[in-house]
Amino acid sequence: MRTSGTSISVELEDRSYRVHVQPQGLAEVGRAVASVCRGRRCLLVSCRRVVRLWGEPVVRSLESAGVAVTTALVPDGEQAKSLQQAEKLYEALLRARFDRQAVVVSLGGGVVGDLAGFVAATYQRGVDFVQVPTTLLAQVDASVGGKTAVNHPRAKNMIGAFHQPRLVMIDPVTLSSLPKRQLRGGLAEVIKHGVILDARLFRYVEQHADALLAAEPEALKHVIRRSCQLKAEVVTADERESGLRAILNYGHTLGHAVESASAGRWLHGECVSLGMMGAAYLAEDLGMVTAAFAGRQRDVLRAAGLPVRLPGLAPEQLWERMSHDKKAAAGSLRWVLPTRIGEVRIVSDVSKETVLRALERIGE
Repeated sequence: MRTSGTSISVELEDRSYRVHVQPQGLAEVGRAVASVCRGRRCLLVSCRRVVRLWGEPVVRSLESAGVAVTTALVPDGEQAKSLQQAEKLYEALLRARFDRQAVVVSLGGGVVGDLAGFVAATYQRGVDFVQVPTTLLAQVDASVGGKTAVNHPRAKNMIGAFHQPRLVMIDPVTLSSLPKRQLRGGLAEVIKHGVILDARLFRYVEQHADALLAAEPEALKHVIRRSCQLKAEVVTADERESGLRAILNYGHTLGHAVESASAGRWLHGECVSLGMMGAAYLAEDLGMVTAAFAGRQRDVLRAAGLPVRLPGLAPEQLWERMSHDKKAAAGSLRWVLPTRIGEVRIVSDVSKETVLRALERIGE
């Protein structure tokens, strides 16, 4: 992984690409796409709200660079990550006679990126894909790494493919329109990166939580850039999650179960926050960390405006949902558990009783 100014390189041989963190970067999307993609026709996938806010500068930039744009809108929220919505995008590509030189550009949050990336991975057995993430959650995590997926009624992200983007263009200015709740949700992934990989980033969030919640540009740019660097390092070392990359799932085993059970009431980042607390309590119960660790993590999540408890939680129901998670290997749940701030390890031999005790603590 190489970093130059605000440009981060994800080194994956012929699949390498750059992540640009650039204020006012939407105006540069077209030039960047034209420089790395083969085709000069793109399907711009977004949702109505994001297109209304940011679609015009992106389309203008693409067309000025000689890239013809066809726009396809998908619904807001997690319901867009479905095979039904993927089929509608395939129909849009086929109707417009896109061939293997097609470029799929995602403009929006992680849901739009996951769906658009899945369609790009599977249309004509794979076409060029560009990420233009507009939420903090997508900018610090989902847009980098090539994971694409749609959901199944029984499990989240169960149907997907690894398909690296040709380019990621992050413009922090888009966060100016982000609802505060979504901003807080994105901070959960920043805190996750600090817990698993970088104690200095964790301390930065502890010390600058107010600035981040106030969407101060320099604070946001710092955590976006550092999170992308960390994600790029992990992806470069383990592109397809055969080892190291699994640590990025910290908080997600339980988080996905809560998200599925909540039927959209909780945002992804809020569910990850609860999942991180579950993992911390598990690690404490197993003697891997002290109670002070769980307390410190709980404090920074609270400072970021994120939930750390879920009254009325149903431990047995969540256990059943976790058992269907794709991270359950050979019937055994894999847990990413902390050993200290900045370091975690993967544990598979955690008893159901221990897990239920941790879930009960979240519900208290």
